[in-house]
Amino acid sequence: MRLHVGCAMWTHKAWQGRFLPHPAPAHQRLRSYARWCNAVEGNTTFYATPARDTVASWAQQTGPDFRFVVKLPKAVTHERRLTDAGAELRAFLAAIEPLGPRVHTLWIQLPGSFSPSEVPTLAGFLRRLPRSHRYAVEVRHPAFFTEPRATALLEGVLVAAGAEWIPFDTTAFFARPPASEAERDAWARKPRLPLRSVALTDRPIVRYLGRDDRAQTVEGWQRWVDVVAGWLREGRSPTVFIHTPDNADAPDLARRFHDEVRARLPQVEALPSQPAPLTLF
Repeated sequence: MRLHVGCAMWTHKAWQGRFLPHPAPAHQRLRSYARWCNAVEGNTTFYATPARDTVASWAQQTGPDFRFVVKLPKAVTHERRLTDAGAELRAFLAAIEPLGPRVHTLWIQLPGSFSPSEVPTLAGFLRRLPRSHRYAVEVRHPAFFTEPRATALLEGVLVAAGAEWIPFDTTAFFARPPASEAERDAWARKPRLPLRSVALTDRPIVRYLGRDDRAQTVEGWQRWVDVVAGWLREGRSPTVFIHTPDNADAPDLARRFHDEVRARLPQVEALPSQPAPLTLF
């Protein structure tokens, strides 16, 4: 059994000297992060398609079992809304090719305005995608979560394409008023959507947003410990990404989540040995 856990990024100023060496050259930070977690969200690709050489360096810093969940560029998902975006998509797929099997899933995050009426557009887009990759979709329009017909419509399209539905669970975050500057910023930006914990494929993906208070973050993810343990018993291979508003402790929290699941299922493969705090000099 293998559970993958990770964060929204692999480098963060607050991690230097704690989870990452300090100082550390940029081309070594992912390698250090991969000693803490075995997956990462590829958020940077949303803003710009990286150079192929840059992607090749990511592959060199990680083992073949490391998982990248790589977000499609906003030019495809938000600007062109999955229509007439062939050139941008081809450039993106060519750029990430050096990652090889490390590309766990291509992540199609859709804008909050993408409504159930546009599901046929999504269905056509998924049909045209190459079968060499797996795909997962994140939607943020409330109707997909509150209207049974919209839920069923989207699920049907995803199941037909073999694609997963990625939930972004912010319920624990919004359970209490913000208590820090980072939380106040997240309060204004993060989506407030109902909880969803249904897997459509054998590789479900969860994005969980906790609080800057560690105890509240751990309290809020207990439901996911139950769900993820259940998925593993069913033979699924889940990936869970732990977020907090400031992300200062995110790598350690991701490992703790893994430990809590593994305490229930000792047969889950262990993470890499946890390194001591690092400095190069």
